[in-house]
Amino acid sequence: MQFPQDWILDALKNSLYQKFGQIPFTPIVEPCTNPAFGDFQTNIAFILAQSLKANPKNLAEELAKAIGESPFFYPPEVGGSGFLNFKLKPKAYLDTFLAIRSDPRLGIEQTKQPQTIVIDFSSPNIAKELHVGHLRSTILGDVLRKLNLFLGHRVIADNHLGDWGTQFGMVILGYKKYGRPQLLTQRPLEYLEELYIKIQKESDDSAQIREEAKKELQKLQSGDPENRTLWERFVQASLGELDKIYQRLNVKFDFSLGESFYHPMLEGIVEQLLQKGIARYSEGAVCVFFGKSFPELEDNPLLIRKSDGAFLYATTDIATLFFRLQNWGAHRIIYVTDSRQKLHFNQLFALAQILALPVRLEHVHFGSILGEDKKPLKTREGTPVKLRELLDEAENRAYQLIDAKRKDLSPEKKQHIAKAVGIGALKYADLSQNRTLDYVFKWEKLLSFDGNTAPYLINAHVRIRSIMKKASLHGYNSTLGFTSLKFETEALHPQEIELLKTLLSFKYALCLASEENSPHHLCSFLYALAKVFHKFYELCPVLGAPTEPIRQRRMAFCECTAQTLSLGLNLLGIEPLDEM
Repeated sequence: MQFPQDWILDALKNSLYQKFGQIPFTPIVEPCTNPAFGDFQTNIAFILAQSLKANPKNLAEELAKAIGESPFFYPPEVGGSGFLNFKLKPKAYLDTFLAIRSDPRLGIEQTKQPQTIVIDFSSPNIAKELHVGHLRSTILGDVLRKLNLFLGHRVIADNHLGDWGTQFGMVILGYKKYGRPQLLTQRPLEYLEELYIKIQKESDDSAQIREEAKKELQKLQSGDPENRTLWERFVQASLGELDKIYQRLNVKFDFSLGESFYHPMLEGIVEQLLQKGIARYSEGAVCVFFGKSFPELEDNPLLIRKSDGAFLYATTDIATLFFRLQNWGAHRIIYVTDSRQKLHFNQLFALAQILALPVRLEHVHFGSILGEDKKPLKTREGTPVKLRELLDEAENRAYQLIDAKRKDLSPEKKQHIAKAVGIGALKYADLSQNRTLDYVFKWEKLLSFDGNTAPYLINAHVRIRSIMKKASLHGYNSTLGFTSLKFETEALHPQEIELLKTLLSFKYALCLASEENSPHHLCSFLYALAKVFHKFYELCPVLGAPTEPIRQRRMAFCECTAQTLSLGLNLLGIEPLDEM
């Protein structure tokens, strides 16, 4: 169905077509940065003025006159030096609201051109614990999965595991020297990481230890039965522990294919690139040189095989790319990693361009989580914070808050709420930031019930559900009779109109979050909606409304607000509670 921006866009495109003929781009219609100017605006006059060598303000005035008034909006006005501003009619908002209020999808249709989208996220190393640095990739990738699924795409979530690297030579050597099978059963990831650190430290002081670890890795990769058996035990034990963390975060994958899966393909890929002349030898190693076609990479060749015959992370990524195209038919592949890997993905994407691969590749990069000292978040000992410990502390802190407020609840109920609030607060604190930036981690801020936080949004949802429950006890039903009520739109309170405007901008926020791979747009919308609702509830009595039609109307507004908050929070991977 059509939303306010769709009406404006259609009118704008029709006027442009009549005046200039077919234009080679779709105009952008965005919410006004200043509500005093209107509801929506477009900068199309500035864009056209450049190609037509005309005055943008004059062009905007011509377009405003051509568009005129419609059943949905008043005649557009020209602002500044050429912006075209639109103000919608309350009746248009109300009619659209009536159309979406009974739809579980809130009127947001699935795409008519679905794509197969592979999202590569989380991607930890086997035999090592997840730390705080894995949080951003894991939850950001999961939200992108949910958003694209909701919009109708076929999404494949792939956890690209590091299960074949040099660390396994050290872990196998450590286990052979110091192995305690019971610890591998009791706390596998923690124990395997301890073995790795122990051997790594020993190798720093001993060339012999380094050589022994290297030999253990070579034996593993050449198929030695003993080392292969140990490796399989380590992988299975690690996967079990990783799954516990993913279950706590409610994060799901379709595949968890490690580097080992692609290892048999690597030799053939290097030979293929050599035969095509895309790669060549350099001092015994094999590299892809990008040349002047890619000036930013001219001095940064992509190494795909070392002089000693060893393959690299880049070689595996090339094999992974080929596999996803050939076996999954990927139209888009989204890699969710930190910003430090920009160069690597620039190289990989340039290679894909040279090969003319029919796929859209995107690197969704992000900044770091910082402590209050503005340095990467670490423990007092200077080591990265373990993710399981961070989740434990989030739940424990949330439990203390809930326990202080709700002595009447059972311990089980408190624990359920604490998990939803604690884990939700961690996720939202991250997702609400512009992903390209670093952000400072503060417990007091992320667990606050005021401001742009998950507890604030969850509490808003709880509050609305409480209103609806009270209304039901008094015999009110927001679904009865509202669609047939006859009343003048002038009877709408200004704050009712503001709530309607906000509710109907959900689609815009959702699409923007998906198009830019940036969930903070969705977070900003939900926060704005909660604030607008609280002001609506303060100024517009619901159960105490002056007439039955107004009561029913406002109950419907409450119901739709709760539905929108619930859907938005679920897309962010946050549980929308009905009680807190």
